[in-house]
Amino acid sequence: QVQLVESGGGLVQAGGSLRLSCVASGTGFTVNAMAWYRQAPGKQRELVATITSGASPYYADSVMGRFTISRDNVKNTVYLQMNSLKSEDTGVYTCNANIQVHTLRYDIWGQGTQVTVSS
Repeated sequence: QVQLVESGGGLVQAGGSLRLSCVASGTGFTVNAMAWYRQAPGKQRELVATITSGASPYYADSVMGRFTISRDNVKNTVYLQMNSLKSEDTGVYTCNANIQVHTLRYDIWGQGTQVTVSS
């Protein structure tokens, strides 16, 4: 069974930085695209950033120029460096990965990590 475990959330003042990590663990799998989503209180979950297995990134307009997504394919880990944080970045950040086990491909999700930005 493949699992995702996030870390790195916390409380930070506006203008500060945080770095989130998400590790995929298990056996016999390949990780394809990975992504970060977030959900603010009372709002729907939204896509923050994605990165392909070849490390091509995509960013939501709201985080472009402030957030950087990267990955380490050896460690099966994706990172989200968040700079110049704003109060509207507050939410639960969840990692997503498209994985392949033999011929089967499917998405898995982490448990989420809270990011709170105080103004």
